[in-house]
Amino acid sequence: MLIEKHEDHCLQSCSNHTYLRKNWLGSIVFPFSALLQQSEFSDKIDVLERAQNFQKNCKAMFPDRRLITTVFNDEGIQTLVTRYIKALNPPQQLLDIFLHDSNATLDLIARFVSLIPFMPDTLDENDDGYDIWMTSERCISLAIGNKEEHAILLCNFFLYFGKKALVLLGTSMLEGHAAYVLTQETDEFLLWNPLTGQCHKQFDPFCPLQSVDCLFDDGNVWFNIQQNNTPMAVHFDYSKENFWKHLLPKDPQGTKAQSIQPTEIIYSDTDKSMVEDIKSRIESTLKHKIMEWRPKQPTRWNRQCSSILRQILPKLELGTGSISVSSEEESEFERLLKIYWVAGFPLQMPYTDVQSVVDVVYQTGIHASEFPQTEFALAVYIHPYPNNILSVWVYVASLARHQ
Repeated sequence: MLIEKHEDHCLQSCSNHTYLRKNWLGSIVFPFSALLQQSEFSDKIDVLERAQNFQKNCKAMFPDRRLITTVFNDEGIQTLVTRYIKALNPPQQLLDIFLHDSNATLDLIARFVSLIPFMPDTLDENDDGYDIWMTSERCISLAIGNKEEHAILLCNFFLYFGKKALVLLGTSMLEGHAAYVLTQETDEFLLWNPLTGQCHKQFDPFCPLQSVDCLFDDGNVWFNIQQNNTPMAVHFDYSKENFWKHLLPKDPQGTKAQSIQPTEIIYSDTDKSMVEDIKSRIESTLKHKIMEWRPKQPTRWNRQCSSILRQILPKLELGTGSISVSSEEESEFERLLKIYWVAGFPLQMPYTDVQSVVDVVYQTGIHASEFPQTEFALAVYIHPYPNNILSVWVYVASLARHQ
């Protein structure tokens, strides 16, 4: 440090005097972690540029096929889609139901994911590169998600069981842009629709999936470069470079980008009194609406049939293809059939609000029966899952007396 001193009281020879002194002013520390972060930032820029070039090249080959390599997370940071994939724990409540039947457990978990209300993307469907995706934990806590977030959640749950699972992007005749989960069994591939919980084999002619465009897991993104991309024709061996073009180079060390998902998901119990209140509101609203939809005809309610339907609905939620009916319930129903023609069906849906349930019942048109002296039966059941995720069942029936 230089100190300059000016002697202004000197009359004969005023001069400047300079002294050298060592004074400690402080220090600047460059931590090694900061240097690492700077290196990671550079790597991230390189990967994002690589993803952009990869997307451009793939779109040049097949412009109509879907490909998503990066999205924005809920903090507005551009992120590789691979970072969303990580094994995560489903609710323990689901794991305890079918302790000795792993296939039934997987079906139940797929059903649980399908009960999370679907939120359509607010952006144009063609602008995949500007999507904003939540983590699986956020999707569960808010009890809402888009197609891709549903698929990622289901994929992460399957990975928890040690399944080989990837997210599949394509198109569906029912949904347009679609996101499925692909799992590999011993001798076949399965296609899971996370919005419905349904599972289809690769060669199932009733599978609504029309195209298989790309796959991704926690390590890479693969773009389908096969000429025929219908599910039945696709070769799912993504190690074959003449079938699939991969985004990231094959790393012999197996290093992967750090996941943005949590270590585990913490679930909260659903308030039973809230569930009971929603059930009562749905039932009373539906009764009022059915009478309102029949302004020129009286609406009579058959309590006996309603009571039978209330006993059936809880069994449908966890039914594995068949339900057991007690001999007493069966005899009650047989007595009804001797008196009435009974037409009805159970309806099941995720819960979003009461009006959505009313709309589904109205679309069935069951209220429009013109048979004289028609009676109606109604039953509502709600099965609660953690984090206020609810499965709503409505059984509505019309009864006409035999002439």
